[in-house]
Amino acid sequence: MLAALTASNPVLSQATEADAPAIERLLDLSFGKGRHRKTAQRLRDERAPAPGLAFVLKQDGVLIGTLTFWEVDAGGAPALLLGPIAIDPAYRSEGLGGFMIRRGLAEAAWLGHGAVILVGDEPYYRRFGFTRRPVEQLTLPGPVDLDRFLGLELVDGALDMAAGGVTPAARQVERRRRAA
Repeated sequence: MLAALTASNPVLSQATEADAPAIERLLDLSFGKGRHRKTAQRLRDERAPAPGLAFVLKQDGVLIGTLTFWEVDAGGAPALLLGPIAIDPAYRSEGLGGFMIRRGLAEAAWLGHGAVILVGDEPYYRRFGFTRRPVEQLTLPGPVDLDRFLGLELVDGALDMAAGGVTPAARQVERRRRAA
């Protein structure tokens, strides 16, 4: 399972319900309140993360990073949507984001997922194997800079036949009843 880099380094673990407020604060800090209007968010709204693929990174018990994957239907092919990923500004440029992505992709592959898509900076994600080629026949549910729409096949050919729209595939989160 996921463990510490070393005893003195941050610890990567599965996110829990108790982590949700700290995750939201970190995402707001990293992306601003407008993050809820982004196209990729439409694929996450009211959905639960892919089982076993929601991570937090903590230093001395304080959340300093988060990474979540979501199940989607990528034009007829099952896939994961990577993101958001965020690292506390005080810990950026230390390789922690790359560490989380590599561990997340390894866990996704181990769990049997065949492909991952994302919207992000191609120069950053290229080092993990993401390119435009796997998603060239796919569309997202809203405006997006196509140069930032990338894919990675964890299993060769997983997106070869994928064409059309990307839609949510995971179960919806149960809405909690409001107190009367």
